[in-house]
Formats: sequence, C-alpha cells, structure tokens
Amino acid sequence: MNREVKIMQRSLVPFAVGLAVLASPLAARSEETRETGTLVLTIEQTLSLAAEQSQEVRKAREYRAQVEARYGEERSAALPRFTLSGSAAYSGDSSQAGLGPPERTNNYAATLGVVQPVFTWGQIGAAIKLADIGRSTAADRLAGARGTAQRDAAIAFFDVLLAREFAALATQNLEQRGRHLEEARRRLVAGTATEFDVLAASVAEQNSRPEVIRSANRVSAARERLAFVLGVRGREVDVSGSLVSAAAAVPDYATAFQTAATGRPELGELRKGRAMSEQLVRIAQAGNKPRLDLGADLGWRAVDMDGRTGNGSTWSAGLRLTWPVFDGGRTTGAVARTESETRSLGLDEDRFLDALALETRTGVDAVREAAAIVEALAGTVTEAERLLAMAERGFELGVKVRLDVDDAQLNLLQARAGLARGRRDLLAAQVNLRWITGELSAGR
Repeated sequence: MNREVKIMQRSLVPFAVGLAVLASPLAARSEETRETGTLVLTIEQTLSLAAEQSQEVRKAREYRAQVEARYGEERSAALPRFTLSGSAAYSGDSSQAGLGPPERTNNYAATLGVVQPVFTWGQIGAAIKLADIGRSTAADRLAGARGTAQRDAAIAFFDVLLAREFAALATQNLEQRGRHLEEARRRLVAGTATEFDVLAASVAEQNSRPEVIRSANRVSAARERLAFVLGVRGREVDVSGSLVSAAAAVPDYATAFQTAATGRPELGELRKGRAMSEQLVRIAQAGNKPRLDLGADLGWRAVDMDGRTGNGSTWSAGLRLTWPVFDGGRTTGAVARTESETRSLGLDEDRFLDALALETRTGVDAVREAAAIVEALAGTVTEAERLLAMAERGFELGVKVRLDVDDAQLNLLQARAGLARGRRDLLAAQVNLRWITGELSAGR
C-alpha cells in the first residue's frame, strides 16, 4: 500500500507543477485586463470598426481630401483672377536740365487688374471634368478600402474563434487524460491494474499539457493580430461569437460574376481612370491651339515732376490672343503619350475582368467545398463520440485495452478539430466571396 501511495505522489507532482505553470501567465493576463480593460467585439462590431478606423480606410480618406483640393484647384482656372498691385518709382536726370524735361520725376500707382479666360480650346472644361471624375474615383477607393478592411478583420475574428476552439479541445483532452489517470490509480488500488498502467496514463496526461500552453498562446496571438488589423492601440481585443453559422445558399458562378462586375469598386476606379485619361488627351491636344483672354485694369496714379503734380484714375481693357504656332513637337508627343496611357488603362480593365472571373470561380468553389466538409464532419464527430464512450466502457469491463481508448480519443479530437477548422473556413470563404462580389464594399 505504501508503494501505491508513493506512486500516486510521484504522479501528482508534475500535475501540480503544470497547473502552476498554466496559472502564472493566466493570472498575469487577468491582472493586465483589469488594468487596461478589454474591448470585446461581435462580428458586426468588428466590421463596423474596421470600416471606420483601419489604416487603409484612413489613407483612402486622405486621398479623398487630396482630390477634393485638386477639384477646387482646377475649377479656379475658369474663374477670373484678380490682382492688386502698387508701385512707387523715383527717377532723376540732370543732363537734360537746359532742354526742358524735368530733372526729377516721382510716380505713384495702385492698380486692380482682372484676367478672365474667354476661350481655351477646351482645356479648362476638360481639367474641371477630370477633377470631377477624380472625386468619384476617391469614393470608389474609399469603398474598396472599407471592403478589404472588413474582409481582413472578419477573417482575423474567425481566427480568434478557431484558436479558442483548439484551446478548448486541448483543455478537454487534458481533462480526459486526467480522468484516465485517476481511473488507473483506483484500479491499481483495487488490484485490477498494474503500476505500468498508472505510469502510462500519467505520461499521456503530462504529454497533453504542452498543447494547452501552445493553444493558449495561439489565442493570444490571434487576438493581437485582430487588434492590429482594426488599428486598436493600447487595449486588448477579444471576440464574442461562435463558429457555428446558419446555412447560406451558395450563388451560382454566373450570378456571382455579374454582381462582381458591377459591384467591385476597383473596377469602377479603373473605368473612371480611363475617363480621366481621355480628358488628359483633350488637354494635351489643346497645347498648340489659340487661347483668348480678357484683361482689364482699374487704378489711380500720381506724378510729381520738379514740384508739378498731377493725379487721377486710370483704366484699360482689352482682349489678348495667344497662339503657340510651333512648340518643337511637344504637343504631338504629349498627345501620343496620353493616348497610349488611355489604351493601357483599357487593357488593365480587361485584365482585371479576366482576373475577377477566375477569382469569382475560386471563391464560389471555396464556399461549396467548405460547406461540404462541414456537412461531412458533423456526422463524424457524433460517431467518434460514440466510439470513445464504447471504448471507455469496454476498458472498464476488461474487453478493451488502453490502446483502443487512446485511438478513440485521438479520433474524436481530430474530428472535432477538423469540424472547427471546416466551420472557420466556411465563414472565411463566405466573407471572401462577399468581398469578391463587392457586397462588403457596398455595405450589404
């Protein structure tokens, strides 16, 4: 009996040490959580947060501010330009004192001038239209950034749930191994098991403990990645939800591609980029064409010539025609370059459509594959649970050996892990397909 007690004491020592190792980081993390507070998010909150404060979304907002400023800059070219100027000039020439001209002259003037473009061969109109198209392009870029941010955040959210599922499975496996160890000890005391059975159960229990530690670390890493994707600083992020999702109908390829061809903001940005390039062609074509501007000046002038003074208002108005007759071929080169850029953007659009077709096909197939895997593994888990129960009961009755129980437990663990992975992959495939078709960018 003393020998049996010693065996039980030796087996309990590593178990107590392992619990201390696990409790230490968990206690530290719990203390840190109390100090800073944890931001617990649902999938809806995660998507909303990603659409507002991710790095790519903030960068797209800055791009929108840039094109708004560019629109104001180009529109100003069609408006009159007012110039206020003043001058004071002094001159003297004693060499002509006997000839009549004054030796000293002082001039003072203040002038308000205005220049209004009258005809620019379409340059100003094309520039304004180009900037206006750029404003709508900024909206497409912002929508695309939001969709991408929401996709990445959703996948990071599901990764946290998956890591938590794996951690729960590791803990369940450790608890199961612990129950087997206790059962072996009871059977040793009853004389129906040997010291070998106890040691084998103890080793199996201790070997399952490192996976608990690793899985807990993976949960922490997944949460930190989610915080990084969301752009959350100074706070821990956690999630609330489940990998179990309601069955969703998988769209056929033709419908999905049609939705993607009209809903992807990147495609709209490419098309508007080509329209902007066409306006650049018009601007380049007007480079060697005549231009007509209206100019007018209104001011006041005072003159002092050797003590004789005079002052009064001044004005002038007129039309100015400029025509760069020869520019060394600069305009011809600019037109050729912008036309080539326009054709290149058209080719980029065709290539994007081809890539989008392949991407849509892959996304639809991924959803179907993941849904089939989840459906297949759901029944496997139920069968594996029954198999483990039968193996444990048979071991208690003496008709099964320990290897049968270990095999059944391993099969159940693999089935549950595979089902969790399949559910995560299904959710990730569904959100990726929504991104491919542009539904995330549109907020649907």
